[in-house]
Amino acid sequence: MTSLTHPRLSGLGCNPAAPDDVLVRLAAHDHGRHGMHLRTGRLADAVVEALLTHGGVDSAVLLHGDRVSPAMRRRISAHSDPAIRDAHADFVRSMVDREVPTGIDSLEEAYGEPRTALATAPDPKVRAAVARTWWKRPAEVQAALLADPDPGVRAAATLHTTPGVPPRWRDRCLADPATRANVAHYVPLTWEQFVALMRTGDEELRQAVAQNPHLTADMVARLLDVDDPIVRVAVARSRHVDGETRDRLYALVEAESAKGDVEARVALSWPAAAPDWLREAPLGERLTYLDCRHVAFRVVLASCRDLPEEAWRRLDDDPDLTVRRMAARRPDTPPDVLERLVRADGDEFRARPPLVEHPNFPRHTLRTFVDEPNARVRYVALRDPDLPVPALQRLAAAEETFLRRGVARHPTITDGLLERLLSDPEPEVAHAAAANPALRPARMRRILSDAGL
Repeated sequence: MTSLTHPRLSGLGCNPAAPDDVLVRLAAHDHGRHGMHLRTGRLADAVVEALLTHGGVDSAVLLHGDRVSPAMRRRISAHSDPAIRDAHADFVRSMVDREVPTGIDSLEEAYGEPRTALATAPDPKVRAAVARTWWKRPAEVQAALLADPDPGVRAAATLHTTPGVPPRWRDRCLADPATRANVAHYVPLTWEQFVALMRTGDEELRQAVAQNPHLTADMVARLLDVDDPIVRVAVARSRHVDGETRDRLYALVEAESAKGDVEARVALSWPAAAPDWLREAPLGERLTYLDCRHVAFRVVLASCRDLPEEAWRRLDDDPDLTVRRMAARRPDTPPDVLERLVRADGDEFRARPPLVEHPNFPRHTLRTFVDEPNARVRYVALRDPDLPVPALQRLAAAEETFLRRGVARHPTITDGLLERLLSDPEPEVAHAAAANPALRPARMRRILSDAGL
């Protein structure tokens, strides 16, 4: 977390190259501790002691598992202050009480019992927490959770397709108000089950049914006239409607969206009803969707890997950026296609891996991106770990904060540039500079001294 008032201290706390003596001194400042809480890997015992001394319970919450040595785990478990001794366990239990998903390993550590025992714990919130996070649980554990007397536990046990609901449990789960909407999303339905669900008149349940990927043509036909934008889009993306019907349903929702209907706008962008069935269709059928005017179909088509060259050429020139980026993720994308796409639109670094890490991307061209007019395209140049100093200096002088922050993170940044960015008026830039492993320990210690630490 970047401190708005002490960004250099929060940055130092995150710096993976910060020596232990720096971290010990930094632990005396609350903003330094916040940065240290974001660190990964094991902390030295002296650093843990300093965090406990200055951070108390707030720090002790995060001092558990592999972050601390076995000796320090014993030290914390025997601490004279029960608030520190139980800090992590109390935090996990508070998350369980609030129904916030918590990792199964953390549950075992906090409650001191194996997951098999927690699945039958007296507290239904603990059983529900296990159901939400232990995805690969055995069939007998899942059966017990599905039969649990508490509706919250049953609901948690049916949230995901893994481990799912065995066929013999489907009727029971579809009749249970606590689980039927969850289960209606993903289990194959009989006609009788489908009709029974539709008769309830429940809007949420109807939307869940509409998004079920196993619906038959007769079931989809029954949904055609439902006046609900989420249902209409889900039906429009079904394999069982023709092009004319699909266009009609989309047009109805698009008209509502144009009038400002929020639910219609959400329905058009909702990923849950993506036409994933298209990936399994015969190649000839899939290729007919090259001309589909609805982006969701072209995105799925672009995720296939067996298309002919002409189809790839068309997808590489698709008017929608999402389609072009999806197509560019195929293993044999030509280097010129990758470069052209990134040079025109930048990269999507939230998607892993980014396109510049594609094996075919011509990485030798990265430094030329510094000259592009689009700031987000210039940012891509920073993916070159050997970017020349003049290029870094140009980007460090940019008006855009994210470009200066990118320079502050660069692995080959000079001492002079780091010094300049440490004093940047934007806290996130100064934070990034202080967090850069290239920052020399002597400079780290001066930052501490300047802060009176």
